[in-house]
Amino acid sequence: MIASLRGTLLHKENNSLVIEIGGVGVEVFVPAPLRDRFTPGELVSLHTYLVVREDSLTLYGFETLEEKEFFTLLLGVSGIGPRLALAGLSTLNPDSIRRAVFHEQPEVFSRIPGVGKKTAQKILLHLQDRIRAVDDLAPVAALTDVDTEVLEALIALGYSVVEAQAALQSIPRDAPQDVETRLRLALQYFS
Repeated sequence: MIASLRGTLLHKENNSLVIEIGGVGVEVFVPAPLRDRFTPGELVSLHTYLVVREDSLTLYGFETLEEKEFFTLLLGVSGIGPRLALAGLSTLNPDSIRRAVFHEQPEVFSRIPGVGKKTAQKILLHLQDRIRAVDDLAPVAALTDVDTEVLEALIALGYSVVEAQAALQSIPRDAPQDVETRLRLALQYFS
């Protein structure tokens, strides 16, 4: 099993990095925030998880062992495969997942593209006994209907879920609660 790798980033694909290791380019699928942070030519060091299938060997890479641990925990949920587990870590960081589990907020997992209410509940139930407690975790803020509409509008405009959530978080707390104003403020995040 390939547990980690280090090499030079050749280029970025849609949802992966191609890293040169000893003259060989290795494609590694990574969470979106990690992919966006690196630039070609940079030295990259990742903890990896190898998925072996009949017709493929696929590497998934993570910056920390904690992210890798959460990836394997998500894989343990019935109906969650590697692509969906990776989407989960692209949408939510480990602290957000931990908070959602401890405060029993299955709706947080519904933010992951491809996860509905039933799957979100399964994720919550699966993770409750497997994630260790950490003090001082505030609940993940639930999205209002207005913010949900703004998030969906940003995604429809072509922004990724992660980008849309970052823009949503940049909206001042005292901003008006109408869709148009909040969408305009969220779009200012990108300029």
